Amino acid sequence: MLEFAILGLLHQAPMHGYELRKQLAAVLGGLRSISYGSLYPALRRMQAAGLITTDEPAPRALLPADAPPLTGRRGKVVYTITAEGKERFHELVGQTGPEAYDDGGLFGVRLAFFRHTARDVRLRILEGRRRTVERQREGLRSSLARTRERLDRYTLELQRHGLESVDREVRWLSELIDSERAESGERPAPRTGEDDGPAGAQPAPT
Repeated sequence: MLEFAILGLLHQAPMHGYELRKQLAAVLGGLRSISYGSLYPALRRMQAAGLITTDEPAPRALLPADAPPLTGRRGKVVYTITAEGKERFHELVGQTGPEAYDDGGLFGVRLAFFRHTARDVRLRILEGRRRTVERQREGLRSSLARTRERLDRYTLELQRHGLESVDREVRWLSELIDSERAESGERPAPRTGEDDGPAGAQPAPT
């Protein structure tokens, strides 16, 4: 996930470490906190693999003595993607297997760089993610049906809330898929059972 996100960001523009960490936080959102302790070792590994390169300032490359205080700092190391890094990034964005959508965190990162992804690949990833979430929904529905009578009202509401969240994700994914198909001139495929709400949803016992 981290390698993919770093390559995706550097594919857009070179960045120094602080800016890269800030942009990673924006891309990953609440999915993962990136510390310098995990970022810089990843950057060193990627540099050793030839995926990125650095533009390090010369030791004496300081601004003039009369420069304004806020800019009178030693230059920062700038990271730039290499030709090998671009090739690796395009290899990653072309992957459509379960690794691209089974994990919600990696799927979110893939989605953040969909503009670099071919439409047919986007569709396969979105459809794979929808199948994954639909399986999760069926599991939650089955569990709720089996345990409903044994749950207190608060645990039941918690399970219902989780099921409603999964239902929303299925509907959201379906909207994205329909939008992708509309842009390509395809007719949206008919879907059934998406607006039924949580299976067996009933008022919580009082």
